[in-house]
Amino acid sequence: MSVLQSPPSVADGAEQEDVVRWVAEHLGHLAREGADGIRPGAFAGGQAAADAALATLDITNYARRRSEVLPESRRGASRMSPYIRHGLLQLPEVWKAVGDAPPNDRRRYRDELLWQEYARHLYARVGPSLGAPLRNEQPAAAAWEGEPWPSRMRCMEHVVGELHENGWLVNQTRMWLASQWSVRAGAEWRDGEDEFFVHLLDGSRAANRLGWQWTVGTGSGKPYGFSRWQVQKRAPQLCRECALSDACPIEDWPDGSRGPSVDGPELGRAETPAGPAAVDGSGGATVWLTAESLGTGDPALAADPDRPAVFVFDEPLLRRLRLSGKRLVFLAETLGELAATRRLEVRLGRVVDELADYELATTWAPVPGWATRAGALRPVEVHPWPWLARPNGGPVRSYSAWRKSLKV
Repeated sequence: MSVLQSPPSVADGAEQEDVVRWVAEHLGHLAREGADGIRPGAFAGGQAAADAALATLDITNYARRRSEVLPESRRGASRMSPYIRHGLLQLPEVWKAVGDAPPNDRRRYRDELLWQEYARHLYARVGPSLGAPLRNEQPAAAAWEGEPWPSRMRCMEHVVGELHENGWLVNQTRMWLASQWSVRAGAEWRDGEDEFFVHLLDGSRAANRLGWQWTVGTGSGKPYGFSRWQVQKRAPQLCRECALSDACPIEDWPDGSRGPSVDGPELGRAETPAGPAAVDGSGGATVWLTAESLGTGDPALAADPDRPAVFVFDEPLLRRLRLSGKRLVFLAETLGELAATRRLEVRLGRVVDELADYELATTWAPVPGWATRAGALRPVEVHPWPWLARPNGGPVRSYSAWRKSLKV
């Protein structure tokens, strides 16, 4: 068992470089780049950064500019996703924050928030099966030579560079990469999804796998085609800069045929795990924080400001995933800031072993890993998950079918 010194906090005067050194010292052996390669991504972690992002959120022209790629000044993406993914911002408060936006922008943006909620419902329903084709096999692709994301293509070089350097991409370029990887090059979609998950600061198996399944056609039945047309429309300078501009390998649309159907999990009307609707139990002496719920608004954390908290870096899981150091820095920044405001213990090891002697209060989470660990730890106090739309037994076979069953 291992108790770590809490990460340094920018709120206490530390610099981001101090957090990077902390990650390199304590978690560098688990990072993809190794201790010497740890770097921050494009987003600062922590509640203060999340609150500042929400306070300045302006989605005017979101509907028109949400898919723009370059120049960056044209992008309409809100950049809230890393904070939403880790519970620093919760979907209901972001939903409320855009209530006064222009109607069309508000509708389109809230539709994206509902897509995030749909991903959580789907993952809560099918669990690890979201890593397998839901409705169709991956379609066969035409012959493709070389790497799925070839650097000789300027569009791929630029977008993959953003993924590796920033740990974040606009949705349009996520679709480009996923379609190029699987629909165009025929590479295994789960390998590409893993490559996203390693780097994305907002990487969650729910949203990440759903996005890939929708793009590849394994979840929707219709693959998304990527071609030169999208690049010229959304980032024309990439085509102008490309050495292959006169011999573009994606000049034409890829084959849009769907793959064979599969016998996947039940996606129709059925019960979806939702956790307790009210606090279940009492007496938790310590709040168990998870990567899904690290904000000061975490229900279990907010219930008692004087109650200490604990977070465990899951060493066996991190050793298997080999996440980019960018993701670890974001988490460390968040934990360091939290430790500056209340008692927080940070541990490294196997979660069930590290927390075996605690009487835990925690917030239910719609991920299989939480259920597995909670089943072994048996927390004495479980708080409800802050759903935007609590599961109601409706279908999850498609976003549109799911959306029709809601009252939001």
